[in-house]
Amino acid sequence: MTQSARTVRRTTTLGLSTAVQRSKRLSKAGLLEWMFTRAFSGLVYPQIWEDPVVDMAALALKADDHVVAIASGSCNVLSYLTAAPIRVSAVDLNGAHIALGRLKLAALGRMTDYSTFRRFFGAADRRENVAFYDGEIAPHLDAVSRGYWEGRGLGGRRRINLFAKGFYRYGLLGRFIGTGHLLARLLGGNPRAMLAARDLAEQRQLYDRHLAPMFERRLVRWLVRQPASLYGLGIPPAQYKALAADGEDGILGALRLRLERLACGFDLKDNYFAQQAFGRRYGESADVTLPPYLQPQNFETVKARAGAVGYRQSAITAFLEDQPAKSCDAYVLLDAQDWMNDADLTALWSQITRTAKPGARVIFRTAADERLLPGRVPAAILDQWRYDEARSRDLCRQDRSAIYGGFHLYTLPGQVA
Repeated sequence: MTQSARTVRRTTTLGLSTAVQRSKRLSKAGLLEWMFTRAFSGLVYPQIWEDPVVDMAALALKADDHVVAIASGSCNVLSYLTAAPIRVSAVDLNGAHIALGRLKLAALGRMTDYSTFRRFFGAADRRENVAFYDGEIAPHLDAVSRGYWEGRGLGGRRRINLFAKGFYRYGLLGRFIGTGHLLARLLGGNPRAMLAARDLAEQRQLYDRHLAPMFERRLVRWLVRQPASLYGLGIPPAQYKALAADGEDGILGALRLRLERLACGFDLKDNYFAQQAFGRRYGESADVTLPPYLQPQNFETVKARAGAVGYRQSAITAFLEDQPAKSCDAYVLLDAQDWMNDADLTALWSQITRTAKPGARVIFRTAADERLLPGRVPAAILDQWRYDEARSRDLCRQDRSAIYGGFHLYTLPGQVA
């Protein structure tokens, strides 16, 4: 491991420890929090699992908007560029996610045609990708990110080689999905069979045959009752508790409902989240649905606007503390608030309210179908914002990732002068 890679991981672990570890280390809760911090310290999301089409519908982005967003896999950060010529500040506690975002920016700066971009970040399984990195991207990548991608993983190979082996099969989430496939096959199911469906009716039939029976298996029922078994989904202990309380059948019922929605709620041909879940890659046909930033008609736009994206490894509250008052138009918090206690939420929303321009929008998701903020953030802060419940519920139903219980949209009343 290079010094830069060690620095990335050390900074990540420190930030996550502050965000996640609330209990005494030797307690059961403290041990679970420590395990999650360790699991989350490397690459987690090769692809983000929030639908950017829903995000853009909620945010109604316009030229010159300043968007502050948690980076994760950067699929959303780059997809927002297709909506308008905006400025994006992408922040993340996880240094591997920052390195991934900066790799994408450096690649866009060097790639002149869509086919190379699609091969690298769409297929992500060709030896040519590594050669292109070495010859074209690496000399233009910042030292920390280059140190990360050229550092060696547990297998002894440079991390950039993941783009020759099927990048989306790796990271914590990619390996979790792979383990789920293996477990399903051992128990008589086959998630990949879902991709053979020609319409919603066949999707339902294949789900009932290959996936629904898994939730009746004793091993599966035992596994989902163990919080650590879901760390691959990026679910920390606090979020696990919220998810377990969301419905009558606890965590098992919540997971079954969301997998059913992913498998049966949207046409699989139009849902790249389902393609990743059931096929462990994006589809290859010319008309396959991809994240907006990877769609051919958006390549030139994303390439031209990518220079307006900046990355910083930081907690989002700390980042906002450094921003001027009334300087931000939109905030994308993903599900980060599910990790936070009341003091953290108050600190975050104090900074959001201070830095927000009139008309600013805030979006976030929650594991459970709950408002989350009322009663936890002081009314003096929260009452300045308008919550659009009907619009939030409608957009949640449209989210093709299908894994969250709630989508939430808050707006600061007033018009930008």
